[in-house]
Order: sequence, then C-alpha cells, then structure tokens
Amino acid sequence: MNTIHLKRLLPGVFTQRTDMVSDVWLQEDICLERGKTYLVEANSGTGKSSLCSYVVGHRTDYEGNILFDEQDAGTLSVKAWTRLRRRSLALLWQDLRLFPELTAWENVLVKNRLTHHCKRKQVETWFDRLGMADKRTARAGQLSYGQQQRVAFIRMLCQPAQFFLLDEPISHLDDANAQLMAGILAEEAARQGAGIVVTSIGKQLPITYDQTLRL
Repeated sequence: MNTIHLKRLLPGVFTQRTDMVSDVWLQEDICLERGKTYLVEANSGTGKSSLCSYVVGHRTDYEGNILFDEQDAGTLSVKAWTRLRRRSLALLWQDLRLFPELTAWENVLVKNRLTHHCKRKQVETWFDRLGMADKRTARAGQLSYGQQQRVAFIRMLCQPAQFFLLDEPISHLDDANAQLMAGILAEEAARQGAGIVVTSIGKQLPITYDQTLRL
C-alpha cells in the first residue's frame, strides 16, 4: 500500500452540521503517502479518534470513501481487513487497549506471537531505551498511564507496517520520553519506508512533519 485517500469523508454524527471547517472532513481528496509524516491537529470532539478507527476499519459510521491505493475500503472482505491490520496498518490507540491483568512484556508478546515480526532482543532494546526495562514483569494495570503508553507503543511496533497511526501518543509523557519515542518511530518508519499519521489536541510528538492538517 502506497497511499490512503480520504474522499469527501465525514463522520456520521457531523452530517447535520453546516459550519464544518476542516482540512480533512469533506475534502475532495486527501492523499496520505507512504514514507511521509502527517500531523492531524484537532480540538477535543472533532473526530480524530474516529478518523483512526475509520482507517483501520473498526468503524464504518461515515460518509464518503477511504481508498487504499485504488481500492475502496468499503469493498474489503474480512480476510482482506485482517491482512491489512497485520501487515500494513499499525495503530496506537488513544485508550491503549492493553490487557491489565497481563504483564507489560506479555502484552507485547500477544502481538508479536501473531506476527513473528521482532526478535526478542529487539523488543528488549525498546523496553530499555524507553526506560521500561524494570517494568517488564509488572502488570499493565499497575503501571502509570505514561508507562502504559510506552508499552502500547512497543506493541504497535511488533508488526510490519506501511502506515503507522498514533492517536495522541504522548499525552502523558514528559518531553524526554516523547523524544525517545519519536526517535524510535522515525527509525522504524525509515527502515520499512512507512508513512506516519499522528493526531494531537495540543501536545505534539516531536518529529519532523511533512504536512499538518487541521481537523
């Protein structure tokens, strides 16, 4: 997959609004290109998490079209969506979706055992670089939210991706850890030639963006 096209896209809950001003919603064709980095700035309640859910196919309550290269997402089979989520689209959810009863390490392994994408040493290195080496055996539900964000980030990396989507990834991180996360993400995106889409309601992941879109 080299492009994601958003054509006249609009969340269903916004269809009655007449004051919509957006760089994304209702635009004729927003093209997100593989290998480029995008920041989607938004106010709370303007649909940034919805946008991520639409792109990965977890929600379909929208008008308009999403195209992966030239294929309309609305025509994809369940099998095709499964393949895209395993090989092409990697999402860091705003609400993280960790298993609180599992350890930090186990949460990451759940993903890596499905994809077999990363060697153990690589995962250990990410834990070390993000200051989480001593938290690997802690249950996710006992970690701070910022620590959980780092675990969910590592889990996101444990699959091949042509696009990384991160929904408010550093809302609970200090500047030093945000910088570490940005560095690792940039390395992985460069290695795979992946695109990056980051959403923010104010605190931005410190990475170089090719384009900023106001939602």
